[in-house]
Amino acid sequence: MRIGAKVPNSGPLPVERGMAAMAVTLEEAGFESLWVSDHVVMPRHIESRYPFAADGKPTWPSTTPYFDAVVALAAIATATRRAVIGTAVLVLPLRHPVVLAKQAASIDVMSGGRLVLGVGAGWLAEEFEALNVPFGSRGELFAEWVQIMRACWTGEPPAFWGKHYRLPEGVISEPAPGRHIPVLVGGHSPVALSRAATVGDGWVAHQSATALDPEDVRQGVQEMRAAAQRAGRGPGELWTVLRVIDSASRAEVVAAQLPRLRDAGVDEVVVDVNWDEPGSAAGVFDLLSREVLR
Repeated sequence: MRIGAKVPNSGPLPVERGMAAMAVTLEEAGFESLWVSDHVVMPRHIESRYPFAADGKPTWPSTTPYFDAVVALAAIATATRRAVIGTAVLVLPLRHPVVLAKQAASIDVMSGGRLVLGVGAGWLAEEFEALNVPFGSRGELFAEWVQIMRACWTGEPPAFWGKHYRLPEGVISEPAPGRHIPVLVGGHSPVALSRAATVGDGWVAHQSATALDPEDVRQGVQEMRAAAQRAGRGPGELWTVLRVIDSASRAEVVAAQLPRLRDAGVDEVVVDVNWDEPGSAAGVFDLLSREVLR
């Protein structure tokens, strides 16, 4: 099991401490992967149901500043040398597919092939409205965008004529990554798990440290693997990441559940650290890695 950490790209910490500096601290502490989250805009009043809280309400205020996920990854990529870098998760339909493909390829090449792109279809209807993207079409957009990005990553994508986007012949998109950039799919719905198995290279699950449920993760992994089998893919081709939100100062809670999470099929956990506690990054990694090695 790989141990990863969230690099805060929202709230006051990116300015107070610097995302690059926090990434270096986490990498030096031993974390094997570094992740950022994504929102472009937030509505002042949220009517959409937040899927990762029992009451359906976001756990942060709308006025929280969100630094762009792609910009944050670029800063992290140039500051670090070893850790995998990724998004958990980027709201894919809100991005231009060719521009995002270019950005992702650039980051992957700059980082020496360390990018994992976690993407989701999105849950915040008000955000889609603000960006003039049809919320009801987000599933179709998601599928097309993944196809377009992967085509662009070859360097010379073939012509693409989809329902929502047309890419003409003769386009060159360099730099090309020179490798398969893993695309992991976020979400807990049956549709998301099917996409993770058939369109993506695995799944990004989200749970709160206050309500960790390995059995729920196990069911999701089993659904994903069943969908993969129906599509003719082997379960060994898929990677499962669990992003544990609300986990700052709750490392002991996460550590206690690591054996069950590993048995449930989790290949990687991504946690928060408490930046107000000196040495928290190293302490959290040491605690979790000791449990993994048992």
